[in-house]
Amino acid sequence: MNPHAYCQDKAAQSGSSFYYSFLFLPTERRQAITALYAFCREVDDVVDECHDLSLAQTKLQWWRQEVGRIYDGQPTHPVGFALREVLGRFDLPREQLLEIIDGMAMDLQQTRYLDFKGLQLYCYRAASVVGLLAAEIFGYSDRATLKYAHDLGMAFQLTNIIRDVGEDARRGRIYLPIEDLQRFQVPAADILAARYSENFRALMAFQAERARRFYAQAYAHLPAIDRKSQRPGLIMAAIYRTLLEEIARDGFKVLDRRTSLTPIRKLWIAWRTWIKG
Repeated sequence: MNPHAYCQDKAAQSGSSFYYSFLFLPTERRQAITALYAFCREVDDVVDECHDLSLAQTKLQWWRQEVGRIYDGQPTHPVGFALREVLGRFDLPREQLLEIIDGMAMDLQQTRYLDFKGLQLYCYRAASVVGLLAAEIFGYSDRATLKYAHDLGMAFQLTNIIRDVGEDARRGRIYLPIEDLQRFQVPAADILAARYSENFRALMAFQAERARRFYAQAYAHLPAIDRKSQRPGLIMAAIYRTLLEEIARDGFKVLDRRTSLTPIRKLWIAWRTWIKG
């Protein structure tokens, strides 16, 4: 298959909410955002699927070199070819692609975060940078839109962390800041052992409220002039906000299950948000 077909297949297979926000874009922008998303999936899969630390580090280093080859006009991977093709049409800085890899590398280096400040750096690299690149692809006139993209990325990553607490714990990772665990008197051992408590639910309600604040900040930053071009991000936000509220209504039962929305529901939310503008 050609590079863009490879990226399309990678995005479709993931079942991610992001995929549904791409469906309404014109071909040129859809190919670009799908190539970016496929790149993110490739480097994320290195961390999630490679259990040998040394091998995972080697693979991430290979992707750093591939980023260099992309900008030198000599990529070797289908995703690299797809990204190289869209570079002429969109401003996608090399440094930001490398920061995404740096975010994935953090997963290999630490499994706990002392405070929210430390977690913010991870969220910035893993998600806000992607939001900034996506904003370039979708198009904007007012630079305030970049603040919107940054905060929306933070909101998405915090929602992911809430959804995946149990799944991450089974990999030995806890992204909830240690200072928050101590504040709500939730031992890390309870999370690793999937033990629910009222304290845990209070802790998760606190995390959800933090995510909601970032959604609110993002919406407040988005200038009216760029609202139409940034509709794909608003679609993602609508889907992720729905997921967050679903988790909250379910009592934050995230230690032994993974809450998700059905494809038809995601498609309905995407269509409704696109029409609303």
